[in-house]
Amino acid sequence: MIDTEKLLEVAKEAAYEAGEIQLSYLGKKKGISHKSNEFDLVTEADKLSEEKIVSIIQTNFPEHTILGEESGTHEGNKSGYLWVIDPLDGTTNFAHNFPHFAVSIGLVKNGKIFMGVVYDVCKNELFWAAEGTGAYLNAEPIEVSQIKELKKSLLATGFPCSKEKTLEENFVYFKEFVYKSQAVRRPGAAALDLCYVAAGRLDGFWELNLCPWDVTAGTCIVREAGGKVTNFDSEDFNPEIKNIIASNSIIHEQMKEVLFETRKSFKQN
Repeated sequence: MIDTEKLLEVAKEAAYEAGEIQLSYLGKKKGISHKSNEFDLVTEADKLSEEKIVSIIQTNFPEHTILGEESGTHEGNKSGYLWVIDPLDGTTNFAHNFPHFAVSIGLVKNGKIFMGVVYDVCKNELFWAAEGTGAYLNAEPIEVSQIKELKKSLLATGFPCSKEKTLEENFVYFKEFVYKSQAVRRPGAAALDLCYVAAGRLDGFWELNLCPWDVTAGTCIVREAGGKVTNFDSEDFNPEIKNIIASNSIIHEQMKEVLFETRKSFKQN
């Protein structure tokens, strides 16, 4: 059995090292290219950050499997540990020198989300948690908000890079939540949106078309801060299903109801 403190120590080291790489590119030419479409960016810093994270994890835990956004799967020896990495969440922000992006490193243990570390590079804010530890921002414990009504809630969402039907669908949700909440934000980095829910800066978050590396780390942090994370149509959360609701748990059912009714109307049209 590997000590949780050791797992956290390695994840934090990897996050800080990747963050240093990103800061070295901020404000400079970034070597931008495209992945699936002209809006889905990847930079040299994304790739170098992932290489650094993978190297640190493999040095400490060579038997573990790693899933990285940029380099895919690095097979281990079926140890039961799977690291899920987004080396630079918020690449579009980063490419435009908009200072809101993060390193996201999650760990799945025997099929369950077990640990998460998310590093906001520009603010030097390290969000972290492991199962049973509580959630933290740097060295201070954090917890979700106590807002009870959706109409008093500050929410966030994100929009997919591809201009497909999910974009149109989320505009409909966005409109509904603008009317039914206090306000809605769209910061552009899902891992940080989740951490902001955990820290009580946001009361809820929803998004479509996400991948496991976008949400694994943040999901652990929200749960350990007292929040709730599910898919739109479930009480559990499966990161392979490409939608997510995260909240302070109190407004969760109110958010689900808005999404359910809006989705029903959207699909009928």
